Amino acid sequence: MNEGLFINIIIGISIASVPLIFAAIGELLVERSGVLNLGVEGMMIVGALLGFVVMSHTQNPFLAVLAAMLGGMAIASIFAFLTQFLLTNQVATGLALTLFGLGFAAFAGRGYTEETIQLITAVPIPYLSDIPYLGPLLFSFNPLVYLAFFMVYLVWWFLFRTKQGLILRAIGDNHDAAHAIGHNVVRYRVMAILFGGAMAGIGGAFLSLVQVPIWGEGMTAGRGWIALGLVVFASWQPFRIIFGAILFGGITILQIHAQGLNINVSAQYLSMLPYLATIVILVSLRIRLKNKTNRTVPNCLGRIFHSTT
Repeated sequence: MNEGLFINIIIGISIASVPLIFAAIGELLVERSGVLNLGVEGMMIVGALLGFVVMSHTQNPFLAVLAAMLGGMAIASIFAFLTQFLLTNQVATGLALTLFGLGFAAFAGRGYTEETIQLITAVPIPYLSDIPYLGPLLFSFNPLVYLAFFMVYLVWWFLFRTKQGLILRAIGDNHDAAHAIGHNVVRYRVMAILFGGAMAGIGGAFLSLVQVPIWGEGMTAGRGWIALGLVVFASWQPFRIIFGAILFGGITILQIHAQGLNINVSAQYLSMLPYLATIVILVSLRIRLKNKTNRTVPNCLGRIFHSTT
C-alpha cells in the first residue's frame, strides 16, 4: 500500500467518524442524566435537511450549521416535553421521534432532490499542515472535524470537572435522591436532551454539508442507531466514543478501499458489519440494564421520574 493511499484512508476514516462522534457524545450526556433517547436518527436527518436547505439559500456555512443545530434541538424538545412533562415511555417516544424525523425530512426535502450545494471545504492550519505525514493527517481538516473532537473533551470536562456535571451524573444514578436534596431533575434532563439534539443535528449537517453535495432521502443511513450503540460500546465514557467512532468509521471506509487493499471479502458483508455490531451492542445494553453488571450504566437510565412535590 503506497503512502498516498494510506493517508487517504486515514483521512477518510476520520471524516467518516465525525457524524458518529457528534451524535454519540450528545446521546452520552443524555443517558448520563438517566434518559434513553432512541430518536437520534430522526434528529440527525432533520439536521441534515435543514443544514442543506439553509446552505442552498444562503451559501453561508455558519448559518447552515446553526440551522441544523436548532432543528435537532426542536425535535429533541418534543421528546423532552413528552417524556419529562407528560411522562410518556422513553423507548416508545424515541422510536416515534425517529419515524417522525425520517418522514418529515422525506416530505420537506422533496423540492431539493435535484439541487447541489458548495460543500464546506477543509481549512489547512498554516505551517502545521506542511509537516510531512502528520500535517495532512492532523492539521488539514474541516473545522467541524476539530469541533467534534473538542466536544468530546468539553463533555468529559463538564461531567467530571464541574459541579453541574456531578449533579447530572447523580440524577442519572438516583433521581429520587437528587430530588430529595433539592436538585431540579426535570430541568437538568431537559437541558441534557436539548444538548443531545443539538449534537445530533450538527452530526446530520456534517453529512449534507461536508460529505455529499446533494440531498438524498435517508442519507443518515442508520448512523443514529450506530451512535446509540457507540454510547454502550464506550461504557458511557466520553473519550472512548472517539475510539468506537474510528472503529465504525474504519469499517465504512474499508468497504470502499477493499479492492485496492486486496481484501477478498464481499463489500456487502463489510457494509453489514457496523449494523450487526450495533445490534449486538444494543442487546448487551438490555442485558446490562437487567443485570447491572456494568457499574458505569446510569442506574436510572430509561426510568420515568415522578416528582412527589
